[in-house]
Amino acid sequence: MAQLSPLLKQATPVQAARGEGVYLYDTDGRRHLDFTAGIGVTSTGHCHPTVVAAAQEQVATLIHGQYTTVMHQPLLTLVERMGDVLPEGIDSVFFTNSGSEAVEASVRLARQATGRQLIVAFDGGFHGRTMGAAALTTSGAKIRAGIGPMMGGVAFAPFPYAYRYGWSEEQAVAFALSELDRQLASTAPASDVAAFIVEPVLGEGGYVPTPPAFLHGLRERADRHGILLIADEVQTGYGRTGKFWGHQHAEGLTPDIIVTAKGLASGFPLSAIAAPKALMEKAWPGSQGGTYGGNAVACAAALATLEVVQGEGLVENARVQGEKLLAGVRDAAQGIAAIGDVRGRGLMVGIEFVDADGKPDGATAAKVHAAAAAQGLLLLTCGVHGNVVRMIPALVVTAEQVDEGLALWTKALNDALS
Repeated sequence: MAQLSPLLKQATPVQAARGEGVYLYDTDGRRHLDFTAGIGVTSTGHCHPTVVAAAQEQVATLIHGQYTTVMHQPLLTLVERMGDVLPEGIDSVFFTNSGSEAVEASVRLARQATGRQLIVAFDGGFHGRTMGAAALTTSGAKIRAGIGPMMGGVAFAPFPYAYRYGWSEEQAVAFALSELDRQLASTAPASDVAAFIVEPVLGEGGYVPTPPAFLHGLRERADRHGILLIADEVQTGYGRTGKFWGHQHAEGLTPDIIVTAKGLASGFPLSAIAAPKALMEKAWPGSQGGTYGGNAVACAAALATLEVVQGEGLVENARVQGEKLLAGVRDAAQGIAAIGDVRGRGLMVGIEFVDADGKPDGATAAKVHAAAAAQGLLLLTCGVHGNVVRMIPALVVTAEQVDEGLALWTKALNDALS
């Protein structure tokens, strides 16, 4: 009898039978408040009627039209509609299946377009599990361990994680940019660097918002040295941070390449990279493609997702409810020495647990995480040491559901720490 791989460990004990909005119902009929959103994927909530109807209609019409063999209308319409939300000047899109694939496509494009080989990534970043994407990832040893040698041509620079350094944000940014300059003058020569790749909020690395000043510093150095700037918006895109794209918190900044996935299609596998046409056409013939990329059903779901995100004002809702959630979590943390930091941007909120010496405390984070699940609140952990509990509700979450989540979180803290 075949079995699921024993390495696929569940973050919660729930066996989901169905989902509706921000709730999951298990096989016993118990309702759980889902503040994981499938790791930020179900942006419009579970089974949004508009997305369901679009997918059902498409399944009955055309399931798979392989996009280098034939073309289909859902794909063409999605490209057109994405033009309404992409930054000005970014007008060419390539679709694939997963965030990892899109990241690797962005690296391929950057290297071919510039004729350079080095990619500079940043400490704590997560860019995927496939071999190329894992080579860019330092959010935890489990992504890289036991599979070396890793893909070459990658350098890592410090990320301005102010809490970890014990500095102000300004000090952390100044340090990180200074160290980047040192690397560009030494171990990662600027003339050899094809691109910087950065998340607008560290995801698996601990839910640390990237300071706008750091993003502007990267943009300035990229322009000065002829380097491309890749924004990995797999987790931050499509309204998650309270702006449509996470990099838009750095006002006036536009990356050269945007990578998007997760919330793009409300749970259907779809990802993309977007860039100016003049840059995209520098990719070499045959370098973009894939059997399932741009699947017709996934594209139909993505079109419906975009309709819901815009029509229901979900970007603004993410901003408003994110502020409410962050304030509530900070209130709940008052007087709890085990919580070292609470941070967030939009509906990405992280709670960092530390021991009496201020060192990362993954055991306590796991204990609180389990207590929350027992209360019916589904959360995830992250961070290099697994000591950050993160909240990622769907963008449709209401003020009342935020209050419900905060009440359950408070009970979980009391149960785990009393």
